[in-house]
Amino acid sequence: MDYIKAFLVGGIICALVQILMEKTKMLPGRIMVLLVCSGVVLSFLGLYQPFQEFAGAGASVPLLGFGNVLMKGVKEAVDTEGFLGVFMGGFKAGAVGCSGALILGYLASLLTSSKMRK
Repeated sequence: MDYIKAFLVGGIICALVQILMEKTKMLPGRIMVLLVCSGVVLSFLGLYQPFQEFAGAGASVPLLGFGNVLMKGVKEAVDTEGFLGVFMGGFKAGAVGCSGALILGYLASLLTSSKMRK
């Protein structure tokens, strides 16, 4: 039953993003930033954790989850390092995911040949 909720929530998030792409002039990059920032705001307001407990992987896998990870990292770093944690926390928390994306993206670029759009 939990996998059904995860599937539905992930699908709803994807559907909302698709609607944004089709009905507005927002580019995919801006929509991705919007999703990450939404995850940060939901985490800051204390709403992300109940949402994730309800939806499971449907909430933690998309970019909303990355925003939540960044917010948690900043909060923990501020608690231990003070104001300097605002600048350090997000980098520490998101380093593994960003590094993996960069490395795998680079490997994919070596193995494939992309064509520029005109």
